[in-house]
Amino acid sequence: MRAAAPHDLPADKQRVLKHARRLEAWTLVYLASAIVLLYLTLGSSQAMKAAWLEDLLSLIPPISFLVGSRVAHRKPCAEYPYGYHRATTIAYLVGSVALLFMGLWLLVDSGLKLITAEHPTIGSVQLFGHTVWQGWLMMAALLWSGLPSIFLGRKKLPLAEELHDKVLHADALMNKADWLTAAAAILGILGIGRGLWWADAAAAGVIALDIAWDGQKHLRTAVGDLMDRAPRTLDSEHHETLPRQLREALCGLPWVEAAQVRVREDGHVFYADALLVPRERGPELVKRLGNAAEDLKRLDWRLREVLLVPVDRLD
Repeated sequence: MRAAAPHDLPADKQRVLKHARRLEAWTLVYLASAIVLLYLTLGSSQAMKAAWLEDLLSLIPPISFLVGSRVAHRKPCAEYPYGYHRATTIAYLVGSVALLFMGLWLLVDSGLKLITAEHPTIGSVQLFGHTVWQGWLMMAALLWSGLPSIFLGRKKLPLAEELHDKVLHADALMNKADWLTAAAAILGILGIGRGLWWADAAAAGVIALDIAWDGQKHLRTAVGDLMDRAPRTLDSEHHETLPRQLREALCGLPWVEAAQVRVREDGHVFYADALLVPRERGPELVKRLGNAAEDLKRLDWRLREVLLVPVDRLD
């Protein structure tokens, strides 16, 4: 079986990929420190438990990106003639499923705490010879868990756009939204301190809803990509403009009467098939098709292959 040609990133994209990998490596180090701090101050707070679990889940996207970006750029072979680019989509799917089920589990757990009217307590600890309410330590850990991640998310978003990487994009959005988790958990802890026993479980429920919402949104995108849905932008809000650009470029050729284009997204890259009606057939047609295919691939670095098929007419 014929394998696809190796796809090397342009030099500028390779530099972006290296930057993204370094940023994700630092993200793992930062998340590990936040997870340890939250665990040490966990106490009996349901909101703290939810925030801690969310930080654990936040390890999945950077790990998926680091592994997927290595696998996806392997050269195609006879066994995998289209290459390994869908490794990133599979990693995206796994992370989405984990987010969805953990969010639903936390939502049920916090709901049961409200139904049973469980009253959490936050005690005091001895710190450097002083008695300190543990809630202050919890909130300090939550601030460390939420605030730096906002800046990490902002750094990753433009890199995700340049690389057309949905795993990195999802990770960036999760990082940017981590302050919501921290804020909800802090409100829950303050509620306990004010004697509002239900505030902790309510805050945990808000965090669980946020996790589940992210999970279902990313799951729908991942399943759509695996089912060869029409290519969409990273945020899944709009269709990619590439199919229209290809059709306009083909119809603009003087020897093409009409054309139809179909584009398939495969991880980071695209494959395009085009049916076209040539104005005339002759010995130059094969050469024209080959030259046109190469010219079309220059429209977008993500376009890996273009297959042009001449036909008598279009339906």
